[in-house]
Amino acid sequence: MAIHDSLEEEVLIALVRAAWLAAERSNAVTGQAGLSPSQYNVLRILRAEGRAGLSCTEIGARMVTRDSDLTRLMSGLEHDGLVARSTDAGDRRRSVNRITAAGRALLNRLDRDVADAAKQTMGHLGRKRLTTLRDLLVEFAPPPHPTSNDT
Repeated sequence: MAIHDSLEEEVLIALVRAAWLAAERSNAVTGQAGLSPSQYNVLRILRAEGRAGLSCTEIGARMVTRDSDLTRLMSGLEHDGLVARSTDAGDRRRSVNRITAAGRALLNRLDRDVADAAKQTMGHLGRKRLTTLRDLLVEFAPPPHPTSNDT
């Protein structure tokens, strides 16, 4: 018996499968370095933010996937020396997370392998089709726009 899905269901199924396949290689690379996908994502977010750092709420808003216990994840990264946490001088209820030199060094070592994994996974599509795919996906799920009021 054939499955009769709507076009939207077919696209959703293809999207979920593609996301899983696309993440498989890069997750293997980061996993060999001892990082979960969420830990790698947090470090990338903090590296992009620079010295200012971010609160857990701000990090959570920028995550690719949601982590149910971001505080625990941050504690582990701090314990491993990859993230430093401090209390915000302007609001003592808020902690600020910053990537350490060790965290930056780890990401720098992984950058080429993660990029190679992405090219191996999707490079066959070619630049024009990848650009079209990216544009469609961004239209479907726009990236979060950080605000200075996040706590």
